[in-house]
Amino acid sequence: MTRLGLIVNPTSGKNTGARIGLEALTLLRASGAEVVDLSAADAAGALAHGRAAVADRAVDAVVVAGGDGMVHLGANLCAGTDVPLGIIAAGTGNDIARELGLPVRDAAKAVERVLEARTRPVDAARLVGAAGEERWFLGVLAAGFDAVVNERANQWRWPKGSMRYNLAILRELPVFRPIPYVLVLDGERVETEAMLVAVGNGPSYGGGMRVTPDASFDDGLLDVLVLHRLPVPEFLRVFPKVFSGGHTSHPAVEVRRARTVRLEATGIVSYADGERFAPLPVDLEVVPGALSVLA
Repeated sequence: MTRLGLIVNPTSGKNTGARIGLEALTLLRASGAEVVDLSAADAAGALAHGRAAVADRAVDAVVVAGGDGMVHLGANLCAGTDVPLGIIAAGTGNDIARELGLPVRDAAKAVERVLEARTRPVDAARLVGAAGEERWFLGVLAAGFDAVVNERANQWRWPKGSMRYNLAILRELPVFRPIPYVLVLDGERVETEAMLVAVGNGPSYGGGMRVTPDASFDDGLLDVLVLHRLPVPEFLRVFPKVFSGGHTSHPAVEVRRARTVRLEATGIVSYADGERFAPLPVDLEVVPGALSVLA
């Protein structure tokens, strides 16, 4: 692989993305690889640059340097194509890279993986919009309390980082009520009220929260976790167990597996791989081996 398209998010990992991205660029070029800089001022610009490069066959692989958001961007460039994705994990959480067994915050080791050019096929989840447009995610889609908190936090410019998310939790908890959902799993309709619904192609999100701990990147299935209606104090007792995956033993937690998933709820915007994804309802399907990762 001699022609690589590189996209760097300089603000990933509390601004360590710039340092690790520059180190990766230097190492790649020192190896003799031709590196095409596809970075842009924002994600939309990087997506446009990447799509043009992939469509024109201008690169042999796309390499992203950053956190889960950059992996999400890379998946949306490479899924459904034969262009592999390389990951230089430089974010705060790095859930997807970690679960794939890739080096984290180590540019030298990550570059070695890229240059070895060995690929691993992984599943990806696909949303097809009303106009036929495709959107993909690789890790976990959040569509409950966690998504509500993300939506609230993203409305604020201050404070930065995790403090903004923590304040959003404090703002939402007193007013949060169980959400009425309709789920259609491989054609089976389920109606319920729930605190949390997550669809996992991979096991974790949010920096180590193993929300769908048994989800696999290569089993051809999506794990659908439903945390059914609970009093808020009990919800607060259950939710921290998500870091160990121990929440799945609670009687209010149900995990189902399906190839196709429809989620319906009013006023909920889903988040996937930590990125704002789509308002519900959404129709998702797993596409086995849709993405090749340089792993």
